[in-house]
Amino acid sequence: MHPISKAIRTQIERTGEMEHSQPMFLTSSFCFDNAEEMRAAFADETEDNIYSRFSNPNVKEFVDRMCVLEGMEAGFATSSGMSAIFASFMTFLKQGDHLLSCRSIFGSTHTVITKYLPKYGISYSYVDASDIDSWEKEITPATRMIYIETPTNPALEVIDLEAVSRLAKKHGLLLNVDNCFATPIAQRPGDFGADLVIHSATKWLDGQGRVLGGIVLGNKELIKEVYMFCRSTGPSLSPFNAWILSKSLETLEVRMERHASNALYIAEKLEGHPKLSWVKYPELASHPHHAIAKKQMKNGGGIVCFELKGGIESGRNFLNALQMLSLSANLGDTRSIASHPASTTHAKLSEAERIAVGISAGLIRISAGLENRDDILADILNGLEKA
Repeated sequence: MHPISKAIRTQIERTGEMEHSQPMFLTSSFCFDNAEEMRAAFADETEDNIYSRFSNPNVKEFVDRMCVLEGMEAGFATSSGMSAIFASFMTFLKQGDHLLSCRSIFGSTHTVITKYLPKYGISYSYVDASDIDSWEKEITPATRMIYIETPTNPALEVIDLEAVSRLAKKHGLLLNVDNCFATPIAQRPGDFGADLVIHSATKWLDGQGRVLGGIVLGNKELIKEVYMFCRSTGPSLSPFNAWILSKSLETLEVRMERHASNALYIAEKLEGHPKLSWVKYPELASHPHHAIAKKQMKNGGGIVCFELKGGIESGRNFLNALQMLSLSANLGDTRSIASHPASTTHAKLSEAERIAVGISAGLIRISAGLENRDDILADILNGLEKA
């Protein structure tokens, strides 16, 4: 079957009630018929559920569906995207290790890498997403992992997965890819050699701004290590959120097709606007990494960025003039969202740090929703008039 068909048909085994929609297993723990069954479960001799911090049928279904969509062997679902990222770092990095990361990353990930990893004795180096040839000289004997986002948040840089995978394999490094912006509908990093694939399920995977969630995917050996770390430290996905996310995956492809088509339409209509210095979207020929995007992505995703000529003040005026688009820190919702990273998600970065990762004072990030594309565009144009 096609991965979409297989994912939709991957379900928890039906109970005696013969339900068509999956039941919810809202329980903290599970029972055993006898002492031997309980002993075997705790000894990891069986896959019986013990405690929902370890495993739960609803969580397993969500993980199984994501494995089908990403083409990966195994996964562990977490309570948020950031807990998935942190788990992927702390499982495989230890004191004295070094992490190589692309410079343009989500603000909270930047905080984890620069503020918290050093407290555990883990050093890091940032490299430019557009200059992979320069990455090798930053690899040291202590380097253990390469971490990237592609497309990056919010600069929408597209990184050549094949090239980075070759570099990682040459030096025996784990390649850890945040695939949140593309989703497995547009891009499967594992097909290009990624060892670990991460998602904030809160975004496009849920798609309706309802619940938090995250997931780490990889081969069985790697995910067993992630599982052991998370089993002890506790960043587990709740059964209810897993049920919501699993159901959301059934509509992921059709939603992402609409998100991407709306985003491309908006980007094409805004390009050349007199109040904008530039418009960035992976499927625009003007995008600096357009050729890479065409090679590894099926569509450009649902995010459009543009630069207002008036800087921070123009950015605030633009947001205040919007009448339909939501002002929110989230993205990947049915409803279109506008944000100004310099004053919100990346405000904790210094001006020099923001410029280094492509976040200028007038950068606006649009998460294209599922509304009529002309309504989205009209609200953006109204905002630009007041910017």
